[in-house]
Amino acid sequence: MAVSYKDLGLVNTKELFKKAVDGGYAIPAYNFNNLEQLQAIIQACVDTKSPVILQVSSGARKYANGTLLRNMARGAVEYAAELGYEIPVVLHLDHGDTFELCKDCIDNGFSSVMIDGSHHPYEEN
Repeated sequence: MAVSYKDLGLVNTKELFKKAVDGGYAIPAYNFNNLEQLQAIIQACVDTKSPVILQVSSGARKYANGTLLRNMARGAVEYAAELGYEIPVVLHLDHGDTFELCKDCIDNGFSSVMIDGSHHPYEEN
């Protein structure tokens, strides 16, 4: 059963980038691999009132369970609110190397994916 990123409190990059362009600011994107990194990222972004793109590499996603990552992202959204400022949060697959991986991430609530076809011949990519 697919889970919508909206149900997790996440936003997508299309909405976030439009606001950033209109507002003239950049959006930080951080790859994270554990709870401690995620806590530090959220704390810093709340302190600076910054939106954030939480990135998961293709390798990290293959290692980690989609359900756990989905709920870590949900927890990050809730944690930001507990810290006193509800920042926009994106959960992004960084350099997904297969269509199947990208689809699985979307089905598991990721609000953004980047498919990387650089391993294919130019025409196929």
